[in-house]
Amino acid sequence: MTDLRVGLIGYGVAGAFFHAPLVAATPGLSLSAVVTGNPGRAAEVREKYGARAVGDAAELWDSSDLIVVASPNRTHVPLAEAALKAGLPVVVDKPLAATAAQARGLVRLAGDLGLMLTVFQNRRWDGDFLTAERLVSSGELGTVSRLESRFERWRPTPKGGWRELGGAEEIGGLLYDLGSHLVDQALRLLGPVTHVYAESDIRRPGVASDDDTFIALTHAGGARSHLWASAVAPRLGPRFRILGSEAGYVKHGLDIQEDQLRAGLTPDSPGFGEEPRERWGTLGTDEAGRPVRTEPGDYAGFYRAVAASLRDGAPPPVDPGEVVEALTVLEAARRSAAERRVVAL
Repeated sequence: MTDLRVGLIGYGVAGAFFHAPLVAATPGLSLSAVVTGNPGRAAEVREKYGARAVGDAAELWDSSDLIVVASPNRTHVPLAEAALKAGLPVVVDKPLAATAAQARGLVRLAGDLGLMLTVFQNRRWDGDFLTAERLVSSGELGTVSRLESRFERWRPTPKGGWRELGGAEEIGGLLYDLGSHLVDQALRLLGPVTHVYAESDIRRPGVASDDDTFIALTHAGGARSHLWASAVAPRLGPRFRILGSEAGYVKHGLDIQEDQLRAGLTPDSPGFGEEPRERWGTLGTDEAGRPVRTEPGDYAGFYRAVAASLRDGAPPPVDPGEVVEALTVLEAARRSAAERRVVAL
């Protein structure tokens, strides 16, 4: 079969370090064109992937079988809408939209047109999250009462760019960036949410979007999730601490796939996604705990599922309806942070 031609909109961090190498590593997909106005990036996509560099997204419509939207957050909805109306299935980087209403509109449009729409929630394929998912579903933890989950970094000096310097219209800040992953993972592990409380602050001078955020979720089943996203954490907490009636799971350190991709490795590289033993988490109690092997991370699994969806009609890797649910929680978190009160869903 001929490879499906992928048109990628955006070649910043998301496009260059995630989407382009993952698409290129996926059988049945071929990166054919990339939208970028940067001459250096244009040269890179030609030399590294043999792809065309174009200046406008509309140039992709007639020469692509799939569109990937990896441009700044504020452009996600209009570009995804334009691609769908051009008759093309779409992958959108997170966040899908600024509001659940906008996201529902895209889901409805894709459904009316009979086209695949999915969202790059790649952290579902983190090795530590796959491990947590296995431990929760297997019952080894017993009944889970609390999930603590963190994406914390120590970046006292802002890097600049729209994510930190743009206002609300840019959909920047950590709530909609790393918070999109934290909430998505909490919903996957513990189910629907009934109440939301959040604290969202700007800690660094010159930054316009939240860089230190906390979200507390009450799940319908009675469990609670406490979620942190911060750029100003000089001492990092555990990536996961999950407490159950039989045992707990504690894991430190972030999934290694992002660092590997940034270093130029690909999913075909030996050891990609495999954590060394010294980074494994522990399962049990303080008196009787044991190391638990971290499941291999598998970001490439997202695009394998995209290819299977387009070729064979398999379900997309991320149901956009689940993303609408997560955006509803993020909207409630934003209201809660502004009002400092618990919001009921």
